[in-house]
Amino acid sequence: MALFEKMDLGSTDNSSVDKSETEKVKVLIIGSGPAGYTAAIYAARANLSPVLYEGMQPGGQLTTTTEVENYPGYPDGITGPEMMEDLKKQAMRFGTDVRFGYATEADLSERPFKITVDGNKVIEAESLIIATGATAKYLGLEDEQKYAGSGVSACATCDGFFYRGKVVGVVGGGDTACEEAMYLAGLAKKVYLIVRRDELRASKVMQQRLLDTENIEVLWKHQAKGLTGDGVVEGAVLYKNKGEANEEEVKIDIDGFFLAIGHSPNSDIFKDYIDTDEVGYINTIPGTSKTNVEGVFACGDVMDNQYRQAVTAAGSGCKAAIDAERFLSEN
Repeated sequence: MALFEKMDLGSTDNSSVDKSETEKVKVLIIGSGPAGYTAAIYAARANLSPVLYEGMQPGGQLTTTTEVENYPGYPDGITGPEMMEDLKKQAMRFGTDVRFGYATEADLSERPFKITVDGNKVIEAESLIIATGATAKYLGLEDEQKYAGSGVSACATCDGFFYRGKVVGVVGGGDTACEEAMYLAGLAKKVYLIVRRDELRASKVMQQRLLDTENIEVLWKHQAKGLTGDGVVEGAVLYKNKGEANEEEVKIDIDGFFLAIGHSPNSDIFKDYIDTDEVGYINTIPGTSKTNVEGVFACGDVMDNQYRQAVTAAGSGCKAAIDAERFLSEN
């Protein structure tokens, strides 16, 4: 889910919003997932007095994850919300000012950078760390919310372990969907790849690997209608040949339902100033968290379209804080 979003002010003109409340800070961190909190820990320990705004979903996407078993330091696993609370407490212990609120506007044309929070408060920041994350795309089915954390997932690497020896469905037809399906095939007994069209959008090499994987069955021209199960996912109802004369309803028994139709990086309010790729992921100078604007840094899923893991997000948050500290010391 989004860590910030543009505020709907209805018919109100943004220019009429009272922005008389202004505050100056050394380091402003927008976003509160593993990247944002880790950046806060490092920035606070460097005596930079960071201010962190949690966004619309404090803790980020991990707060929707029931069990996290692949983050170092938790041998027995931990729930996503608990882990995020631990990171938040650690950031606050060293002096981070953690606040609820989300960024609605950004002016990065000059320093100090001006970030509007909740449509009315302006923060003037000497340096800015963007850790706003990315939002997984969903189909829009009511059942996706109903079974969230109980069989519905948007990350095979995160949750595939829980489906060892079971049957799962993956929705999508691009490279990401094929990669997720093949990853799950190494764990699950059977994987259904649910493809809306009669062809895959993935690269030819990826397609061949998928089709050569014995326990993957491609369901061509199928679309999800809904999910079934008593508290957890136990099956899926699909449309086959939807909208055609031979349209029919198909039911499959599955234990997990994985969305692999992409992510939307939460970078919209920065795009007038920050370079992004065609999807919206923020471009950073390789090996650093530096963006094209000096003093603005990006970390976590908003700039990472490859790994999207809590541990890699945390590592990039560390880099962003160190880069920010060095920038401030030089300026």
